[in-house]
Amino acid sequence: MKATIDLIDGVNFEGTSDSGHKISIDGPPEYGGRNLGARPMELVLLGMGACTAFDVVHILRKSRHQVTGCRVELEADRADQLPKVFTHIRVHYRISGKNLQEKAVKRAVELSAEKYCSASIMLGKTAKISHNYEIVTPE
Repeated sequence: MKATIDLIDGVNFEGTSDSGHKISIDGPPEYGGRNLGARPMELVLLGMGACTAFDVVHILRKSRHQVTGCRVELEADRADQLPKVFTHIRVHYRISGKNLQEKAVKRAVELSAEKYCSASIMLGKTAKISHNYEIVTPE
């Protein structure tokens, strides 16, 4: 896997993924940024959220559950001193679908956290990560 980061202006960068997708990255105004993109640590948290959401949906659909929605809400605490690593990440899943079984959702979340989500497992080396979920019945 490769990625490229190019300086655009000030502290605004453009990231290009190995698959060719581009994303804007910027710093806060107090560091010369203009708020033109996500902060680097926000991208780390978003990456973890996307990684675990992908896993949970994939696991449930593979076991023939009809998932119609998945929202992952993340909240992270960071260390007060440099390096300001994540110290605690709370992950809340809102899974919707038809006839979802709680046992299956619980197992999908556990499998993602313990086996499949590379981002979660990597971040778990420095941060406590807690997970909870709710099953939402579509209208």
